Amino acid sequence: MKLYDTSKIKNFCLLGHGNSGKTSLAEAMLFAAGNIARLGRPQDGNTVMDFDSEEVKRKFSISTAMAACEWNGVKFNIIDTPGYFDFVGEVQEAIRVADAAIIVLSGKSGLTVGAEKAWKYCEERGIPRMIFINKVDDERVDYASVLQQLKDKYGKKIAPFQLPLREGDHITGFVNIVEKEARKFDGNRTITAEMPEGLEDELEPLREMINEAVAETSEELMEKYFAGEEFTLPEMYEALRNGVSEGDIVPVLCGSAYHSLGISSLMNAVHAYFPAPNSKDEFVMAAKKDGSTGRLKADVSDPFSALVFKTIADPYVGKMSYFRVYSGVMTPDTTVYNLNKETNEKIGKLFILQGKKQIEVEKLNAGDIGAVTKLGKTGTGDTLSSINNPVKLEGIAFANPNMSLAVVPKAKGDEDKIAQGLLKLMEEDKTFRFETNKETKQQILNGLGDQHIDVIASKLKNKFGVEISFEKPKVPYRETIRKKVKVEGKHKKQSGGHGQYGHVWIEFEPCDSETLVFEEKVFGGSVPKGYFPAVEKGLVESMQHGVLAGYPVVGLKATLLDGSYHEVDSSEMAFKIAASIAYKTGLEQASPVILEPIGHLKVYVPDTYTGDIIGDINKRRGQMLGMTPLEEGMTLIEGEIPMAEMHTYASDLRSMTQAKGNFEFVFERYQEAPSNVVEKIIQESKE
Repeated sequence: MKLYDTSKIKNFCLLGHGNSGKTSLAEAMLFAAGNIARLGRPQDGNTVMDFDSEEVKRKFSISTAMAACEWNGVKFNIIDTPGYFDFVGEVQEAIRVADAAIIVLSGKSGLTVGAEKAWKYCEERGIPRMIFINKVDDERVDYASVLQQLKDKYGKKIAPFQLPLREGDHITGFVNIVEKEARKFDGNRTITAEMPEGLEDELEPLREMINEAVAETSEELMEKYFAGEEFTLPEMYEALRNGVSEGDIVPVLCGSAYHSLGISSLMNAVHAYFPAPNSKDEFVMAAKKDGSTGRLKADVSDPFSALVFKTIADPYVGKMSYFRVYSGVMTPDTTVYNLNKETNEKIGKLFILQGKKQIEVEKLNAGDIGAVTKLGKTGTGDTLSSINNPVKLEGIAFANPNMSLAVVPKAKGDEDKIAQGLLKLMEEDKTFRFETNKETKQQILNGLGDQHIDVIASKLKNKFGVEISFEKPKVPYRETIRKKVKVEGKHKKQSGGHGQYGHVWIEFEPCDSETLVFEEKVFGGSVPKGYFPAVEKGLVESMQHGVLAGYPVVGLKATLLDGSYHEVDSSEMAFKIAASIAYKTGLEQASPVILEPIGHLKVYVPDTYTGDIIGDINKRRGQMLGMTPLEEGMTLIEGEIPMAEMHTYASDLRSMTQAKGNFEFVFERYQEAPSNVVEKIIQESKE
């Protein structure tokens, strides 16, 4: 593919709910542009974008994929994203480098949660968008109803550009509402046709929606609108271009990706309304090495900078890094600087991507997107820049994992291979964490949901040959005491030669410390000072295991009061053992209790779900702390819940709120567990 000027590039991503047809739309665009000879289907596993073996197997997108094509002399960099919420990290990568987005709706499903979230991402990033209502060739689709949903939700921003035309059960074309012309489908293109009669009642409210959107763009046009004057076509196109660019107007188009209907019109709209990387006279802000802030323009004459927004880690091919050039020119066989890692990187060959296919290019100008292989230290979110002008661009804010499972190797001794494989996969997926819990000795995988974790396990098997299963993570309970006791610990053993003798009296009592508070009040040398450290060490080691269920003990103060020793048979080991005997006896007599970890929960949900969430918190033995009304019909609900009750909360909340809710949960403190819970914990520890 040839080199494109910055002004001749459009970077946009496809967003929307799962199964809305994003990958099929990307396929249809590549087909319309002549990049592929035939249309692939996700269900057949032969599309350009869904090339990963997991995607082929599951028949839906898991990773963000790239493909470029040319349309009317302009390069389209199409970024296809997954629609399922477990893979939101891929969406966050795409939205970071896109200049615009097409939100894809299924005409059958209408305005879904995935589409609402896509809109929110665009608002947060401040990028233009248009909506493509897909599958309108299905006889069950009520186009007017879907438009009304959009209008009710997003108001005057919604500007329907098209009205589908039907003959019987088939869609044969559409009316271009802006130009008031009928268009008929003719193979992969559309041709002007005679306007059908009897459409005025349908067209009038749609024209009114466009006129309202246009009027909102300037005071002059608003006055003209209220005066009842018609807008001229040049006025409309100028207002629409400006409005779309600012995010004030969102065009709505329609068609069928599966049957390649309306695709060329959509691509014409992208060409006409989506901005080029340098279309706005704005600077990109970047942090310099000295901590100051610099400004860069999307211009080939500015110093080079690029953001790596995606990494693919393959055990055979090696590491591939996707990047967007923000300023300057990216050229092969050069050395650049990574300020994030404070290291130089050697750039080898440069590629643009057509799904998994890599096409070598000589260079890439500011605003373009490409890939490079075998970067040593660079990861997702890092900036590459010129050695003479090192800078750091804004990175990528990823969703935090909120579901934890303990990893169980299917083959003994695979722990190290599992760790190595997962660390490699973490290079390409920044939304999961892997760690070994030092206390429970379990390997813990933290992800965004059941599907996410299942895909990670499948990739681990296919890429690194290691099989794993999962179990519920152990809860890190604690034990403590509730009253003061004084007990004796005596260790005496004689078996020829030197014996063993250690004898202590220790007072145990509750305190607020996480670690042992040790004191001594020994008078008259009944226990020599040289053995005090041994007594303390014996207690510290014993505290790793409580007397009820074997959990670590906290909140313990021990005072060595008295004891005795033998000049020949006493030793540090004997006094350690004596202390451990006193510990066991003392804790059993001091009203031992089990403490469970309590976390602070914040749930963000639409107002209509508050009752369900409060009821669920109560079911989980939680305590409500309060509710705070937020913007856009949302409420923040706060509470405290035992961590043991939160294992499935990520998937449960998704079910309760149709995926409209999200939450944060952080450890707060330990508190005494109720008796029925204690019985269960003790029984599990015995088993």
